[in-house]
Amino acid sequence: QVQLVESGGGLVQAGGSLRLSCAASGSFFSFYVVGWYRQAPGKQRELVATITSGGTTSYADSVKGRFTISRDNAKKTVSLQMNSLKPEDTAVYYCNARRSGSNIWGQGTQVTVSS
Repeated sequence: QVQLVESGGGLVQAGGSLRLSCAASGSFFSFYVVGWYRQAPGKQRELVATITSGGTTSYADSVKGRFTISRDNAKKTVSLQMNSLKPEDTAVYYCNARRSGSNIWGQGTQVTVSS
């Protein structure tokens, strides 16, 4: 069973950048579709970006052109590079890994963007 640990969150000014990392333990990580989600206070959790086992990526419209998701299967990590951050990007960011029969979440990392 894969387990996930996020890191890299913090406080940044608007226009700044952060890089989130999701480190996995366990077997067969390369077969999982991995996604970054976020949840702001009082709002539902929303999908930010995903990357398939083959490296195909997709993004929410709100982050296209600003965020980049990538993965290193050998190191069992998935990263989310976030540039041109906006106050509305403030949220807890969660890493998710899924494949048939499994849907795994990390504990989340807080990102706060000040105006």
